[in-house]
Amino acid sequence: MSIAAPDTPEQLHRPTRRVHRAWWVAAVSFTALVGAAAFRATPSVFIEPLNREFGWSHGTISAAISVNILLYGLFSPFASALQERYGIRRVVSLALVLIALGSGVTVFMTASWQLVLCWGFIVGIGTGSMAMAFVATITNRWFIERRGLVSGILTAGGAAGQLVFLPLVGVLVEGPGWRSAALLVSLTALAMVPLVLLVVRNRPEDVGLRPYGSGPDYTTPVASTTGAARRTVGVLWEASGSRAFWLLAGTFAICGASTNGLVGAHFVPAAHDHGMPLTAAASLLAVIGIVDLIGTIFSGWLTDRFDPRHLLAVYYALRGVSLLALPTLFAGDVKPPMLFFIVFYGLDWVATVPPTIALCREHFGEDGAVVFGWVLASHQFGAALIAWGAGFVRDATGNYDPAWFTAGALCALAAVMSLAIKRPLSHQ
Repeated sequence: MSIAAPDTPEQLHRPTRRVHRAWWVAAVSFTALVGAAAFRATPSVFIEPLNREFGWSHGTISAAISVNILLYGLFSPFASALQERYGIRRVVSLALVLIALGSGVTVFMTASWQLVLCWGFIVGIGTGSMAMAFVATITNRWFIERRGLVSGILTAGGAAGQLVFLPLVGVLVEGPGWRSAALLVSLTALAMVPLVLLVVRNRPEDVGLRPYGSGPDYTTPVASTTGAARRTVGVLWEASGSRAFWLLAGTFAICGASTNGLVGAHFVPAAHDHGMPLTAAASLLAVIGIVDLIGTIFSGWLTDRFDPRHLLAVYYALRGVSLLALPTLFAGDVKPPMLFFIVFYGLDWVATVPPTIALCREHFGEDGAVVFGWVLASHQFGAALIAWGAGFVRDATGNYDPAWFTAGALCALAAVMSLAIKRPLSHQ
């Protein structure tokens, strides 16, 4: 029996009519991100029913959400290094199992510390392994061309999770109850595991390919032999000496505070305070997810063509204006000004991600995905801080207005910080 000779580099790069496997990996990654995002659609809808059933205050429930958001960010850079050491497929599959476990076990909880354990720690680590640093890893390894577009599409996977699940979660919470919604999230995360195991691989070289769009002079990056934790901390130490790192971390902390930390966690209860039905408020948050699919993919397209710093400045400025106006728009029913806010704000929801990933890659090269993991940690720190703070502001004042105004002012600061980032000489 004859053995076929291995493909030469020229053969590996030759044009083909077949769809490059990188696009299949991106499609499955998108689907997995949707499954992971299913849990992130539930906390804001669970605040009121948990308050009614257990008597837990908004501050107590917000503390559990805050722990989840914080661990989501803190674990992200380590997950990026673990994906390099042990493979994307293994790490992402385990992450989905943790999300399913944490969400499923909540149906048995009777005390607030169990909420912190399930929502905060178990699901926090699981979602942290499926954070946006995962997006950076996939785009950096599997794509040379279209990186901005792909990062925009994958980032929109989180918004798609809200789009698919949030209205259904709202209906389940007001019908069979919040436990049914928690079980739906658990089963959805588990359903993603076989797809990841079947399609996703660590690098294109593992299946005899090169990254999409690579040229004949492309060389495979040397894999790090340093332990995952040691490399993650080492990358942080090196990046911390860069002014660009601190500006990116600061702007992204404000991004987290002004999106999932505040609007993602507290928009539904804030609308409910003004008499809006829970399902209507949840549906509005889901519309943000629909619009964000357009905004983030378009942002990825723009990132391939324009200066990422200028894009970030525009995004943050527009977001700040919309948040300053939000307190005047709440009402018992959905009026046209609120719909305008939802569309306007939704286009900007996570449009900041593609340009931020691009700047991390420009400044830190092959370490860009790990650096972005640390930048994402700052994003989640900002989100966790305001998620916790806004809950206590609501308990103390009876409304969320101070939180909206604070977030709007911070966005103006982020716009100025974005323009202060200097691009590397190779990109000037």
